[in-house]
Amino acid sequence: MATAPDLSARRAALTPDARAFTDHASGRAWTFAEIEDQANRLAAVLAPLGAGARVGLLTFNRAEGFIALFAAAKAGVILCPLNWRAPLLELRAVAASVGMSALVHDVDHYGLAAALAPDLPRLAMRNSGGFGLPEAPQIIAQLDEDAPWYLLFTSGTTGAPKAVIQTPRMALAVAMNIAQAMGLTSADQSVCYLPLFHTAGINLFTLPLFQWGGHSYILPRFDADRLLDLIAAGQVTQFFGVPTIWQAFAAHPGLQAAGIGRLRGLASGGAALPADLIRRFAHLGAVVRNGFGMTETGPTGFLIDPEGAQTRIGSVGKPQMMTEARLDGVPDGQPGEGELLMRGATVTPGYYRNPQATEAAFADGWLRTGDVARRDADGYYTIVDRLKDMYVSGGENVWPAEVEAALGLHPAVAEAAVVGVPDAKWGEAGLAFVILNPGQAVQPDELRQWCRQHLAAFKSPREVRVVQDLPRTASGKVRKTELKGRP
Repeated sequence: MATAPDLSARRAALTPDARAFTDHASGRAWTFAEIEDQANRLAAVLAPLGAGARVGLLTFNRAEGFIALFAAAKAGVILCPLNWRAPLLELRAVAASVGMSALVHDVDHYGLAAALAPDLPRLAMRNSGGFGLPEAPQIIAQLDEDAPWYLLFTSGTTGAPKAVIQTPRMALAVAMNIAQAMGLTSADQSVCYLPLFHTAGINLFTLPLFQWGGHSYILPRFDADRLLDLIAAGQVTQFFGVPTIWQAFAAHPGLQAAGIGRLRGLASGGAALPADLIRRFAHLGAVVRNGFGMTETGPTGFLIDPEGAQTRIGSVGKPQMMTEARLDGVPDGQPGEGELLMRGATVTPGYYRNPQATEAAFADGWLRTGDVARRDADGYYTIVDRLKDMYVSGGENVWPAEVEAALGLHPAVAEAAVVGVPDAKWGEAGLAFVILNPGQAVQPDELRQWCRQHLAAFKSPREVRVVQDLPRTASGKVRKTELKGRP
């Protein structure tokens, strides 16, 4: 059995007195040595649950979430970060699906934790930091690099959430991909604000930066004012955001004063970043690089290079160091379009306790992503759309992402989401939901006419609805299944 390194122990041995995290809400700073000490204390409590026991984690972003992650490795248990936004019934179903044995939670979710796990051992974090546990001897993790370390639950845009196995090998490979692509060093500082029950919350860039000896500010949740304050104060060198975050920044009155163009590295993922946003940030000297990844593949399977971010807008770049990719039905190295397949050390071995889903997801060792991608003659990839989102109108294939991009060119439109719905004449037709920029007003018919000027007639949506918000997953992706169900 090949074992993975104990990340908190190794980092504490290398740079014990350097800062690992700062909890922005409390102002408490944690050194790497303090993180290792707390991980050992918690591991001593978790170890009696038995090897492979599933331990839930229900918390806003805090350093203790990462302490629990390192403690799980030391104790040999499997950590299960839970979606605190989900209703109790869904959380119960998720906990039951993995056989949860205990629950670690913050004080903010004390009531929800008690309702979720009334008969299981529960351990609450202290508001002042840590768990209030006694000192414990150091435990060095002896975890198989291919064994489950933690589970992340898919966002459920295509059905019930599935538990995606995350292994130590994946964590090391993801860190290599990100560090190499972004040039991470121990001098870098970033912000952890996306939820810890999502791969971006853990891996962009907090866990990789921990391995590299860098420092992360931890915000309980997204707060545009605080994020821009940190950037303005020069306390951030690299930053990752999903498109909804970049849209919030673009609309924020303090964006220009924050000096975001000073940051060494900026990246976006989770969905396509609109071209107009990329150009708006470029005017501020901020080169935002589009990337692509999944819970199943790690979040930086692809990342556009800084030069391509401006000259190849829309592309997610090339596969990174630890990731292989090909297109189904397209000869290797040739330009073309097909379903994106991925493999490598960043790819999950499968879904926990779900062999049927695992078998369906893989073909000859390659993960079927469900995304259609296009590769150009230079090897750059562009995500076309989700395979399941394509609809057929009058016998022609329509990719919603193309229609959304056309709507996004209208100066009044901040964001658009398009779904295919039944149509008596065409079989299916497009239904577009549009969010407008602040202070803008436009009639749906005007937007339909706009589409007809920019798209073939069969691609233009039958109906456009102006809305205030869209249903989203934790990563900011639109839940299109919910849109299709709207009357």
